[in-house]
Amino acid sequence: MDEEVYNKYRKAGKIAKAARDYSATRIREGTLLLDVAEDVEEFIRRQGGAPAFPINLALNNAAAHFTPSHDDKSKFQRGDVVKIDVGVQVDGYVGDTATTVEVGTHHWGDLLRATKEALDAAIDLMKPATRLDDVGAAIQRVIESFGFVPVENLTGHSMERYKLHAGLSVPNVMGDGSGSVKLGDVIAIEPFATNGAGRVDGKKSGNIYRLIRPRQIGGKELTALIAHINENYSTLPFSERWCHKYDRKAKHRLRKLLKAGIIHSYPVLKDVGDGIVSQSEHTVIITDFGCDVIT
Repeated sequence: MDEEVYNKYRKAGKIAKAARDYSATRIREGTLLLDVAEDVEEFIRRQGGAPAFPINLALNNAAAHFTPSHDDKSKFQRGDVVKIDVGVQVDGYVGDTATTVEVGTHHWGDLLRATKEALDAAIDLMKPATRLDDVGAAIQRVIESFGFVPVENLTGHSMERYKLHAGLSVPNVMGDGSGSVKLGDVIAIEPFATNGAGRVDGKKSGNIYRLIRPRQIGGKELTALIAHINENYSTLPFSERWCHKYDRKAKHRLRKLLKAGIIHSYPVLKDVGDGIVSQSEHTVIITDFGCDVIT
């Protein structure tokens, strides 16, 4: 990896870390999820980055892929367990990081510590030729030592320019990984823990999308929206509320693009046993002697 690319990753990671920490200070009982999302994404832009994906604010039994719509009126409630997942891109190079906070209570401290310590254990293993299965085994061992279970069908991932998922998957359980990391790989490691089933599922389309097949479609409004998405977000995820700022009928038009197979929708993923879920995440770059944690 050349120095210019490395520096862009490090800048993205530095902004993502700051945005993650800022997010945690904004989450309070009675605050609108929409206000936090808009505030944090604007914070990222002020720091000289751009959101690599809409901020995820998944509550309680939801693990991932929730972001509020443009008209969402929901508020954080006392006792909520909130997964904050933030991504920042600088010229397409991404820093991806997450933490979990509890709103006004302290009932789930061990659950939050389980993912933090599992993440630390995984990072300690990261160096050239580390087997991904060994990373999954370490994550599972730590989470189970706290009396919880890892979420088996969520994984970390390698990243490349404008690609959040670039081929490698970092498992959260043993026996579920293949391959190994190599010098220069950019890896997002993200353990999830729960007191539920340890498996997530999503049945309904959410408010997060990705362009998969840009092409001409009937109507100048739809054509203009596709061009806007392609120009501003490329292959990275985007939200309904971002599009709403460009087109007040975006929610309706996005449904048409989804039906036509032009965009993909990420469903909100929830623990199938209705358990509470926690998440921790850092992005690392594999170096000669270990890894550089950039978030």
